[in-house]
Amino acid sequence: MDQALQKKYLSDLQNGESGVITKVLGHGSFRKRINEMGFVAGTTVTPIKKAPLQDPVEYELMGYRVLLRGTEAHQVEIVSEEEAKLMAASVFEGTLVSDILKRSVKEKTHTINVALVGNPNCGKTTLFNYATGKRERVGNYSGVTVDLKTARLVKDDYTINITDLPGTYSISEYTPEELYVRQHITDDKPDVVINVVDASNLERNLYLTTQLIDMNIKVIIALNMFDELEKKGDNFDYVQLGKMIGIPIIPTIASKGRGLDELLWKVIDVYEDKDPILRHIHVNYGSIINESVNKLKTEIKKHQELVDNYYPRFACIKLLEGDKTFIKHFSTLPFSSDIIEMSKVEIIRLQKEFNERTETIIANAKYGFIKGALKETYKESTVKKEKRKWGIDDFLTNRWMGFPLFMIFMWAMFQATFSVGSYPQHWIDLGVQLIAHTIENIMPVGSLRDLMVNGIIGGIGGVIVFLPNILILFFCISLMEDTGYMARAAFIMDRLMHKIGLHGKSFIPLLMGFGCNVPAIMSTRTLENKKDRLLTMLIIPFMSCSARLPVYILLISAFFPYHQGLVLLSVYLIGVVLAIVMALLFKNIFFAKKDVPFVMELPPYRIPTLRNTSIHMWDKSVQYITKMGTTILLASILIWALGYFPRNVKFSKNYDSAITAIQSNNTIPDSVKIKGLKTIEAEKEAERLEKSYIGKMGQSIEPVIQPLGFDWKIGVSILTGLASKEIVLGTMGVLYQTDFSVDKSSANLHTKLQQQCYTSGTKIGKKVFSPLVAFSLMVFVLVYFPCVAVIAAIKRESDWKWAVFTMVYTTGLAWLLAFGVYQIGSLIF
Repeated sequence: MDQALQKKYLSDLQNGESGVITKVLGHGSFRKRINEMGFVAGTTVTPIKKAPLQDPVEYELMGYRVLLRGTEAHQVEIVSEEEAKLMAASVFEGTLVSDILKRSVKEKTHTINVALVGNPNCGKTTLFNYATGKRERVGNYSGVTVDLKTARLVKDDYTINITDLPGTYSISEYTPEELYVRQHITDDKPDVVINVVDASNLERNLYLTTQLIDMNIKVIIALNMFDELEKKGDNFDYVQLGKMIGIPIIPTIASKGRGLDELLWKVIDVYEDKDPILRHIHVNYGSIINESVNKLKTEIKKHQELVDNYYPRFACIKLLEGDKTFIKHFSTLPFSSDIIEMSKVEIIRLQKEFNERTETIIANAKYGFIKGALKETYKESTVKKEKRKWGIDDFLTNRWMGFPLFMIFMWAMFQATFSVGSYPQHWIDLGVQLIAHTIENIMPVGSLRDLMVNGIIGGIGGVIVFLPNILILFFCISLMEDTGYMARAAFIMDRLMHKIGLHGKSFIPLLMGFGCNVPAIMSTRTLENKKDRLLTMLIIPFMSCSARLPVYILLISAFFPYHQGLVLLSVYLIGVVLAIVMALLFKNIFFAKKDVPFVMELPPYRIPTLRNTSIHMWDKSVQYITKMGTTILLASILIWALGYFPRNVKFSKNYDSAITAIQSNNTIPDSVKIKGLKTIEAEKEAERLEKSYIGKMGQSIEPVIQPLGFDWKIGVSILTGLASKEIVLGTMGVLYQTDFSVDKSSANLHTKLQQQCYTSGTKIGKKVFSPLVAFSLMVFVLVYFPCVAVIAAIKRESDWKWAVFTMVYTTGLAWLLAFGVYQIGSLIF
């Protein structure tokens, strides 16, 4: 069945190859004409030759030959004969080849491609998750789905491929996701579109429905959150509305799975053209607009090339709206120039008539159509609802209380990360130490034991202990998202965002960056203005992602025993302040522009479900653990190997003879003897590490980082963190715990950092780490080079120039800030 997901078209066939038709796409007269010519499911077609100019192509079917252009051939979906045989091989019982082909074609035609389309925050992704068993991200605010997600399910003998598209208010050209959704519908041509509609906000949601009606595609409305409509006591004759607009409507409650089974059966009925309600209607725009539409439609219908690409009425509406993206593509088609000029004349006529821009005229007409339809089918409850004197928003978004409450929530989140997370963190830490001691005791001395204890356990163990803290952070962020407070945070922060040249909606990607910078970069697609998107992308790396959090927790636990939540909050606030400063700088240098209006949906508060919150936490924990089992494990082994070799090190003095001298001296007490032996062994191991491959690498960059208060081990940790910030911790676990076999105490990593001393240079014997060095390092980790995945996301969402610029400016800025913190701090303290 995997073959069913790989679409292949008649235009893909080479001369001499044969294919079996499974589906004819397109619409109107083209589909009727090509069906009449024998292009129906189950027919075998073979390309014979291309015309001298490569188009059209001669095909043979049913014993005769026919010519098709490439654009027409691309409307015919096929499977190869080999695919058909493979698909039917598992049930072959001596059946003739022709019967096998018919059976496999039936299976192929029983594959239904469905697209989920709807407004942001309408429950679309929740429906997708419940129907398919997936665990995609959902949230009570717009812009959660920023890319398409596809899953497959089986209903009866039908395979249904469901694609969850980004939430959008329309399919015009206002935002990237609107174009993305429109392109998917026009290019990929799903068999059925499920339009998910929020039952508590019908008028606004049905605007998108009218645009789908214009496209003349098969649509089903999933009337989601139907329980909210029922609670209000409103009377809605959705069956009658469905008959009026020619779209079957199924009430659903996606969060509870209600109505989904009926919805999937309706998908099959609509696909098979068995639903009695399904029909195509025309949205009534009024006589004046309809006159312009009909003029353009008459001209478009004269040219089959245009009809083959777009449903004529939809093309007319887009031309009259002045949709630049649509017109740009439409202009590449033959015979389009005269029609575009005609549309300009009609636009001038309409604008003079209504004294308004045509896109506004058409939008008004659509809402008039919606109001008329709802007037006949929707009646609000006659029971008067008592207006509450005080609501939760009166406190959370209050002029005086809103911002302080937001800061209190942030502080509580970070404090909980330490206080609540410290207990499971301690238990995991004890478990890691127990495993290390057990392996050390049962394995013989050698490189394998050293790899296990100092490489793998030292690297991964140093990271895994912070898993509880990561989960608590994500739990708090998920609560903000699911309750609807995330959108309120954008509302609270809009004025500050506006002052620095950003949109209030930019705050949501920035806040998402506290979890992970990669989806935060992707979520900038929800910003309408390109300059807003770029500016937001450039400052998102200053939002401390969860990968940096373990580094902060380690250093704060070791060197800041008091007010740990405040210290952590200060690091995050430094990131926010830096984002503000750099946004102001970039705004004046790169992005001087006019202000963009603040338009954003404020969703109702909703009680988060334990299921969704648990899913989010589990998903993030899986990502974290997967990194430990792949990236961090490989990095730990590599770092251990670079630190373990070469073994034939030429030491500056004879440590072995010094050890023998102490052991043979019976005049000193045993306690002093043991301490002396440990000191010499530690000195020997420190010099060996300095002369290892990784030691030489670290010492080569030490002159650059020494002004920041860092030693070469910190430098190596920073270098490895270029791939992923968790590796900084894994590297420290390897480099600073290499004396584990020398010191048999159960000291954990943060104790090792407290004890670490310089072994060479002018600072020999002095402690490497201090609160000042620790804070300097946290600032550096906060600011410098985002991980490779973030750079890749910036490149994908913009271009490579901005990605390279981000790498350079963040690293340079990190060095300057850490230098300032350490040097100024040294003068003061």
